[in-house]
Amino acid sequence: MTFETTQGTSPIILAFPHTGTEVPSEIWARLNDNGRLLADTDWHIHQLYAGLLPNVTTVRATFHRYVIDANRDPAGTSLYPGQNTTGLVPETDFDGAPIWAEGEEPSESDIADRLKTFHAPYHAAILAEIERVKAIHGVAVLYDCHSIRSLIPFLFEGRLPDFNIGTDMGRTCDPRIEAAAADVARAAEGYTAIVNGRFKGGWTTRHYGQPQNGVHAIQMELSQISHLTTEEPPFAYDDEKAGQLRIHLNQILARIEAVADQLKTKGN
Repeated sequence: MTFETTQGTSPIILAFPHTGTEVPSEIWARLNDNGRLLADTDWHIHQLYAGLLPNVTTVRATFHRYVIDANRDPAGTSLYPGQNTTGLVPETDFDGAPIWAEGEEPSESDIADRLKTFHAPYHAAILAEIERVKAIHGVAVLYDCHSIRSLIPFLFEGRLPDFNIGTDMGRTCDPRIEAAAADVARAAEGYTAIVNGRFKGGWTTRHYGQPQNGVHAIQMELSQISHLTTEEPPFAYDDEKAGQLRIHLNQILARIEAVADQLKTKGN
């Protein structure tokens, strides 16, 4: 199975496109030593969110983003035209360094096969859960869970804030959902936050976020230094840091759930 799903009755669905580390042996053999570090994983994010919200639904990709990126447009269209980024099947890591052995870069045929085998089933699972949750509540909120190193000159200048909230400039959710997340993040002592900064929401958020149809989507990109011991191998989970961060994430999810209940009640 290329994904894992747990079903709950909350209006919120947590999606985890980049925590998986599984790479089929035939693909692993084509990665170079740098690629085999799997450095661009959203390390431990499903652990960070575990148990924060009762009865929440989760959909988690188990395959690694180097196999195919579950948060990229299947058509291959760039999320950030004119800026450095990685594609549907990345050719480089986040530092711009090659991840494939020479001559082993994925072909168009490879990409088509991986779309069918990995990308499509994951998104079919997300869509199924959106439809199920919306049938219960009349609304559904897809909260896309991410993390990234705080210092990556190839992708952005300076240090990334700890909380990076993306709603495609407010297009993907009711403004009350964006405000619920932003208010908690900005008030979190010792942390920094931004809304629609370098990360404005990936393909998942932009594709499913249709507030006019009762489906709201928001992306949360966390700096990895906020919950890891270091942002270098072995990318160890820091229980103390994570414990503090989980307090604020719990508040964010609870606030969003409360807004979803208001939307359901008002029929907005």
